[in-house]
Amino acid sequence: MSLSIGIVGLPNVGKSTLFNALTKKGVPAENYPFNTIDPNVGVVAVPDHRLEKLAKMSNSAKTIPAAVEFVDIAGLVKGASEGEGLGNQFLSHIREVDAIAEVVRMFDDEDVHHVAGGVDPRYDIEVIDLELVQADLQSAEKRLERVERDAKSGEKEVIAERDVLQKIVPALKAGKAARIVQLDEKEKLAAKGLHLLTMKPVLYVLNRKSGNVNVDAENGNRWRELKDFLDSSGAGSVVVDAGVESELSDVHEEEKADFRRELGVANDGLDDLIKAGYELLDLISFFTTGEDESRAWTIKRGDKAPEAGAAIHTDFRDKFIRAEVIHWDTLLECGSWAKAREKGVLRSEGKEYVVVDGDVMEFKHG
Repeated sequence: MSLSIGIVGLPNVGKSTLFNALTKKGVPAENYPFNTIDPNVGVVAVPDHRLEKLAKMSNSAKTIPAAVEFVDIAGLVKGASEGEGLGNQFLSHIREVDAIAEVVRMFDDEDVHHVAGGVDPRYDIEVIDLELVQADLQSAEKRLERVERDAKSGEKEVIAERDVLQKIVPALKAGKAARIVQLDEKEKLAAKGLHLLTMKPVLYVLNRKSGNVNVDAENGNRWRELKDFLDSSGAGSVVVDAGVESELSDVHEEEKADFRRELGVANDGLDDLIKAGYELLDLISFFTTGEDESRAWTIKRGDKAPEAGAAIHTDFRDKFIRAEVIHWDTLLECGSWAKAREKGVLRSEGKEYVVVDGDVMEFKHG
């Protein structure tokens, strides 16, 4: 399943450093159904301790994690929606991704110029969000004019689109993102066809810099304003030190924890970002495991067993009979698939079974 997250941000916020660190966690592209691997696209492994434990249990020759695609999008400048800088290119690239990771600079550094002259994370977010809102407003108003005329034909789909736009346009005019507008399931479906930038889910990536003054550590107005915004927006956020993670990407795994302690960086911010990105796309993993390989397969949350089977091969969907299912931790307790069968804890599930994150599955097809 090829879904992508666009990394966006103002110039000099650490966007490229972050992307370069992420790509060092890259995976062999031949194992994944991604269409094109451009220089500005990184296919990154999703960290998952469950898969590692299953591979160890099965003594698997290969371990293939789930993967997510990150796209490095050209830096945005104020006025992008009017075509300033690489504005048109920037907006067209965002249109093509499924979610947005917005990099926000959290550090003061005289050697790294900030386009606004000073570091203010809340202001940075406002600049980017306003450009996306303005771009959406231009396209939504034009579209609304057209569908208001066409709706006179009485066509249901056109009327549905008009009704959704009549809800969304006032929000955009007020400087708000389209995603905050309350829509029912039918309206969400109509809105999807509009391809609005501000309908995409957003994750804020708070980029700190070790050895510098960081906004959160300073705990002044800049941090309080940012925190109030994050709390009220309901958007997720992760903290990362892109510079440290880039340096650590070449360090042996066992030594990384020691280096992090020395540098005062508590967690692997990249792993946190990748996992949060996977969740942002509303993706879950199910597993297959055996001597040949243990593998995490990516599906959308809410997919039923035949759709999950299609991730492996279309025959598992088209000729689906049933699936044998066990949750990963129950399988580990049993010690093997054969012992799980002996104990009678394998479940046989049909076409209507909704797959749960962490299921281990074997498919039967005709």
